[in-house]
Amino acid sequence: MIDIIPSGASLGAQVRGLDLGKPLDAAMRDTLLTAWHRHQVLVFRDQDLDDDALIAFTGAIGEVQMAPDSDVTAGFGGFADVSPAITTISNIVKDGRKIGALGHAEADWHTDMSYLDTPPSASILYAIQVPASGGNTAFCDMYAAYKALDDDMKARITGRRAIHDFTYTSAGVLRVGHKEITDVRDTPGARHPLVRTHPDTGRKCLYLGRRINGYILDLPVAESEALLDLLWAAATRPEFVWEHTWQRGDVVMWDNRCVMHHRDAFDPAETRLMHRTQIRGDGHS
Repeated sequence: MIDIIPSGASLGAQVRGLDLGKPLDAAMRDTLLTAWHRHQVLVFRDQDLDDDALIAFTGAIGEVQMAPDSDVTAGFGGFADVSPAITTISNIVKDGRKIGALGHAEADWHTDMSYLDTPPSASILYAIQVPASGGNTAFCDMYAAYKALDDDMKARITGRRAIHDFTYTSAGVLRVGHKEITDVRDTPGARHPLVRTHPDTGRKCLYLGRRINGYILDLPVAESEALLDLLWAAATRPEFVWEHTWQRGDVVMWDNRCVMHHRDAFDPAETRLMHRTQIRGDGHS
């Protein structure tokens, strides 16, 4: 038996009574998927996993997607000696060499790897070491954000697509081999609809990805900028946001199709080490 405790916010729930190091049977998998589709973000505390166990749990939920190729993404997740299914998120430096990505700085609101034509449907993040304070992760409910838009705004964005920037990481670092964008119409990255229908729930949600260098196709740049600013403000309203304070042993699973997330900065003198897996996306829009 497990308990599923809603956060009390627009999204998020904690799952109690489940050891993710043990295989999931079909009934438990279905229970978790039902809870996940309802709450969008699930938290499992007090877990003790090695990478094989983390990958096995991920594979029980869906098809594992390999971590971003470091040759393509300027080393993102490609520093440490880990499985190709694992992305290392860390500020640790050993012998002058980073072992992971994103460091200690704030990570802006984003959806993981939305610069790809088929981004991962889910991310699963396991906390191995956490700082005493800071480094919290906030999530926002893109179903609720879309539902709250007035009819005129919904009509304005229906059928519109936007570019999701590839040149910068979510920490605002320019990827190696890329140049700063001077015209957002030339931004490299995938083109995704501003409104998507979730393939499992059938619900509509905003899909924004990341703000930097965003551009809504076929609009004058100024109009695109103004509209994107309105949509980002609507998506990140406090009533649609829930923040998770990490503890060592936490596993958090979120749905990239209907959730964005943001990480607070933390003291660079402290250590934060996370291992992330991804579930392959479905390409549904």
